[in-house]
Amino acid sequence: MNIILTRRIAQVFFFVLFLWFCVVTTVGDRWFQLRGWPVNWFLQLDPLVALGTVLTTKTLYAGLAWALATIALTVFVGRFFCGWLCPFGALHQFVGWLGKRRRRHAERVALNQYHPAQVVKYYVLAALLTLALFGSLQTGWLDPIPLMQRTVNLFLLTGVEGIGAANRVYAGVWVAAAIFVIAVLLNLWIPRFYCRFICPLGALFRLLVRWTPWRIGKRQGECSGCELCENHCEGACDPFNRIRIRECLLCMNCLRACRKTLMTYGPNRSAAGEEERTGVTRRGFIVTAVSGIAAVPAFRLSGLLGENWNSGVVRPPGSLSEKEFLKRCIKCGQCMRVCPTNVIQPAGLEAGIEGWWTPVMNFRAGSSGCQLNCIACGNVCPTAAIRPFSLDEKLGRGEFASRGPIRMGTAFVDRNRCLPWAMDVPCIVCQENCPVSPKAIYIEEEYRVIRNGRVVIKAVSDTAIEIESVGWKPDQLATGDYFLRIESDPDDERRQIVGNTADSIRVAAGNAWAEPPAEGDYAVVEVRLQRPLVDVQRCIGCGICQHECPVSGLRAIRVTAENESRTPSHSLTVRSVN
Repeated sequence: MNIILTRRIAQVFFFVLFLWFCVVTTVGDRWFQLRGWPVNWFLQLDPLVALGTVLTTKTLYAGLAWALATIALTVFVGRFFCGWLCPFGALHQFVGWLGKRRRRHAERVALNQYHPAQVVKYYVLAALLTLALFGSLQTGWLDPIPLMQRTVNLFLLTGVEGIGAANRVYAGVWVAAAIFVIAVLLNLWIPRFYCRFICPLGALFRLLVRWTPWRIGKRQGECSGCELCENHCEGACDPFNRIRIRECLLCMNCLRACRKTLMTYGPNRSAAGEEERTGVTRRGFIVTAVSGIAAVPAFRLSGLLGENWNSGVVRPPGSLSEKEFLKRCIKCGQCMRVCPTNVIQPAGLEAGIEGWWTPVMNFRAGSSGCQLNCIACGNVCPTAAIRPFSLDEKLGRGEFASRGPIRMGTAFVDRNRCLPWAMDVPCIVCQENCPVSPKAIYIEEEYRVIRNGRVVIKAVSDTAIEIESVGWKPDQLATGDYFLRIESDPDDERRQIVGNTADSIRVAAGNAWAEPPAEGDYAVVEVRLQRPLVDVQRCIGCGICQHECPVSGLRAIRVTAENESRTPSHSLTVRSVN
């Protein structure tokens, strides 16, 4: 088996493995669900994910230690990750092949010539690492593994799965899709465009291979000048002349293309010489670094990390405090993918520029709120921005009883929109769906006379009265929430209405009056209202009440981040005023 076929098999294998890990990132214990699959393995192998979080948090999360193996192998053998393992790179290589397969030899050679603009990726890397050094982690936007992970999770798989089932939706998914599609289509113009010009992970690998002992090179011998090596080169590393080892993707195409077998891979330097310069200028580096440093306070001008925090930004359970959360979140979309109810959504600008596309709870989306017995998001997060937590910790049981349950926020009833409070319409949906026991939503019961509810009695039977027509629809009052009261009744008894027409009201047979009311007496129709109130000491902010609220548009009960566990300063305690 030749080296090219081996490399292609490896690329296909790791590409399919990556897609499989995305597919199985769903809650369940079947073989095609989460179970024990290492769904974060590609993210854990990514040195840029590890380096970015190390710079922001000054710690290395245990799962990211896999990146050390990637670094060690890269230093020893070269950029194997780019040429053999990276699923995004494999996709670029395939699309690039489609774009150039009908082009002539001279055109292919021209496309694979090194271009001075390939230095841009170093500036992209410098900007992202400078931001990380000053506490703003933005590597996930352009790092190929998180980029592809969120696109496959939230865009491609969502579309495919939506064909045969209820479609999951993600707000603003077009942003991730646009970046992905543009990056892929650019390969039709220049092969491996993203890898050569933009990829910050590739730029990091380029810095690591400066002293690699094993490298592509040219042996001493008479070169025919056919340029077949450059015709097939994926990295535009100029193998025909002074090879640029930093740009070499280890595609090995030149080894097979050279008819005189002058191209080699081994411990010897190229006989034709090597170009070791990156093209980065001191001025360019300083401008990039200063821009990155200046961007951090610019991102935070809105004060969302301080007193001007947005209470509408509700994070998933187990999230770290906002500042620490933003230092760890790489915007990979794993938590959004694994959420069984689709309630975890990408944030827009409500979370600030730094928080754009980080996970937030959107309780109007999906099939429900945060399920009481679900801990999937904390166990799938690759950087512990959402830390792992047990079910006992989430519910405040066992050793966590003294601490209480994890609170994402608190639900508040909007009395100007709530049906029982604002419109005298019976509704207890939020209270019925509250999963907390005892319930965090309790009921205040009140009887109120409905509009046009005071009527004159025209005739009386055992269980019914006739009245002047007030336009009620048949059985409009027969829901079990409406009661009839005769004003002249000394007991002031309320009788449940079981039926009505436009000009009559009927009560339950077992609740007939002892003394029939007289014609001309007044009767009053009252509605029993069960008005919801929230016990803030018991509410965990799961958002199920908000999701199930029947008021369309702006819900009548809404969860905000007040009283969230992760930030003690966001408690509902009234602050003293000096």
